[in-house]
Amino acid sequence: MANVSILGGGTWGIALAVLLHHNGHKVTVWSALEKEVEMLQSTHEHKMLPGVKLPEDMVFTTDDRTAVEGKDMLIMAVASAFTRRTANRFSKLIVPGQKIVNVAKGIEENTLMTLSEIIEEEIPQADVAVLSGPTHAEEVSRGIPTTIVVGAKSRKTAEYIQTLFMNEVFRVYVSPDILGIELGGSLKNVVALAAGIADGLGYGDNTKAALITRGITEIARLGTAMGGKFETFCGLTGIGDLIVTCASMHSRNRRAGILIGQGRTCEEAMKEVQMVVEGVYSAKAAMQLSKKYNVQLPIIEQVNAVLFEGKSADQAVKDLMVRDKKIEVPEMGWERE
Repeated sequence: MANVSILGGGTWGIALAVLLHHNGHKVTVWSALEKEVEMLQSTHEHKMLPGVKLPEDMVFTTDDRTAVEGKDMLIMAVASAFTRRTANRFSKLIVPGQKIVNVAKGIEENTLMTLSEIIEEEIPQADVAVLSGPTHAEEVSRGIPTTIVVGAKSRKTAEYIQTLFMNEVFRVYVSPDILGIELGGSLKNVVALAAGIADGLGYGDNTKAALITRGITEIARLGTAMGGKFETFCGLTGIGDLIVTCASMHSRNRRAGILIGQGRTCEEAMKEVQMVVEGVYSAKAAMQLSKKYNVQLPIIEQVNAVLFEGKSADQAVKDLMVRDKKIEVPEMGWERE
């Protein structure tokens, strides 16, 4: 049995808390929000996961020391915009070698750092890993089967985390490609906004399939330029996570995109979804990275134009369709010219 803390009381953190408790571990959930902790303590239920009852012996706290001291593993489950602030808050309490697993998805806009890079910068003494894949909290909390990937610098750390999480409905793979895992998880949210916008405009399955296929091409193009492994983008944290985020109504990014496609502004859509829409924060960072690495990202570019430049969604789709003619896979040779 391990002693584990979840830093962040959102739906994903709570879903993982339920999973880890089911696996026989001692679980503490920390939140900076007193009202959130009070809700969890009094109802033993998260309002966004109705019907998922939290065990009576699960601990909920706002106290930093209670959350960190004596813990075998910490799960960083705050929204990406709060990762640096939270890591800095806990930095002096973390002992050398303490394992921190980041489960949020995003890229910091002003530094273009991944979330694990932020945690390592703020807490250099920690052993930082990542956990990502096609895993909506609404389904994981109810024990619906899925698979996921742990990324770590050492095989020993990855396999330790794999053992803690894995069970009959939650299959865990390991990988050394932390960067590829994080880039796939972050950039797919931007493509999911595009998929949602297409849904909001009333387009069909063909459009969705095209966006997913060309979207993973953009993600892999940028990700490999940055040093991620191509195989990672073909796997669970690349195409797998992209498919579920573009197709599911559990996806806050797709839901926000639908509202934008129906005519809402970005701000109105985020307010209506009532949850953090990570793709909005990653979209600007993705465009900065495309310029830094000289990589073309036409879908992500049009999403930025709709989100931040007032471009209409239908015009963005038209502009994507009438771009210059291209070869689908430029690396392939022709038998005859």
